[in-house]
Amino acid sequence: MTKTLVKAPFRADHVGSLLRPESIHQARADFNDGKISAEALREVETKEIKRIVDKQIEVGLELVTDGEFRRRFWHTDFLEHLNGVEGYVPDHGFKFVDVETERYDVRNIGKISFNPDHPHVKDFIEFKEIVGDRAVAKQTIPSPNQLFNAGIRDEAIYPDVEEYAKDVIQTYRDAIKAFYDAGCRYLQLDDVYIAGLSAPDIPFNDSNLSREYLIELALRVINGVLEDKPEDLVITTHLCRGNYQSTWAFEGSYELIAPTLLAKEKVDGFFLEYDDERSGDFKPLEHVPNGGPSVVLGVVTSKNGELEDKDAIKARIKEAAKYVPHEQLCLSPQCGFASTHHGNKLTEEQQWDKLKYIVDLAKEVW
Repeated sequence: MTKTLVKAPFRADHVGSLLRPESIHQARADFNDGKISAEALREVETKEIKRIVDKQIEVGLELVTDGEFRRRFWHTDFLEHLNGVEGYVPDHGFKFVDVETERYDVRNIGKISFNPDHPHVKDFIEFKEIVGDRAVAKQTIPSPNQLFNAGIRDEAIYPDVEEYAKDVIQTYRDAIKAFYDAGCRYLQLDDVYIAGLSAPDIPFNDSNLSREYLIELALRVINGVLEDKPEDLVITTHLCRGNYQSTWAFEGSYELIAPTLLAKEKVDGFFLEYDDERSGDFKPLEHVPNGGPSVVLGVVTSKNGELEDKDAIKARIKEAAKYVPHEQLCLSPQCGFASTHHGNKLTEEQQWDKLKYIVDLAKEVW
C-alpha cells in the first residue's frame, strides 16, 4: 500500500477547539436534566460537527477538527476514559487570572493503560467519514505529560514516578496506534504541563523532584511515546499557558524548557503561544533544530474577536525568522477558541473571521 505523507502542520493552521453553538449547550443541559437521551445529544453534536467542518473548509483551511464538540474539557474527557484514571469533582477549580475554573479534574485510581474501547477513537472514525477527502482530519488529545500534574498520581499505586512514566508511555503508544489504525494521520498533543515547567513563578517541588529532573522526564515521556511512530503520521504538540473564558493561568517565556524540549522533542511541529507580552520574545526558538520541527506561531489571539494589524503580524513573523528559518514557520491562533465548553469571549462570526484572516495572511507571507 502506498503511504501518503500529510504535509502538516500547515502554513495556516489552528489549535483545534471551536466555540460551541447554543444548540449543543441546550442539548447537553437537556441531557443532564434527563430530558433527552445520549443518542439525541449525539445527533445534535454530529449535526453541528458537519456544519463546522464545512465552515472550516469554506474559510480555506487545509485541516479541519471536530471543534472538540463532544467534549466538556480539552483534556479530562480523554484522560478519564483511560484505564486507571477517573474524573471527579475536587474542592476547587484551577486558579486563572481573575477567575477559578469549573471544578473538575482527573486522578489515578489504578494501573494506567489504554482502553481499546476509548470513545474518542470511535468519535474520530465518525469524524473522518464526515470530512472525507475534502481536507485533513486533525485529532487533538491531551499530552501524556498532563498526567504528571501535581495531585494526579496516586503514590500508593505508583510510589516510583519512573514506573508511572513507563505505564503512561505505553498507554500513549497504544493510543497513538489506535488512532492511526482508525485512519488518523495528523495528531496533536496539547500540553499545559510542559509550558508550566517554563513558568518561573510555578514551584515544581512535587515529591521533592527538581524542575530540571521534571523537564528531562517530560522529554523522555514524549520521546518514548513517539518512538517507532509510523512515518506517515504527523504528530505536533501545543504548549499552552491556560485558556479559560479568555483568561490565562500563568506567564513566562519558553526559555527554561527550550534547551531540552524545543531542542530535542521528536515531534513534527510546535504550536507556541505568542499573542501577548507574557509569552516573552522569540529567542528561545534558537534551540529548535534547523530543518527540524515546524514552529507554528500563535501570534493571533483566540481570546478576543479584534483582528490584529496585518503589518504587525508580518513584522512578528519576520522577527521569529531570525531564529527559525522562514520556511520552517507557520501561523495559527495561540490556542483554541473554546478549550472548555464555556468558550472564549468572542462571537462565532469573529472566530471564523480570525481563521479566514490567518489563511489569507499565510498566503501573502508564504
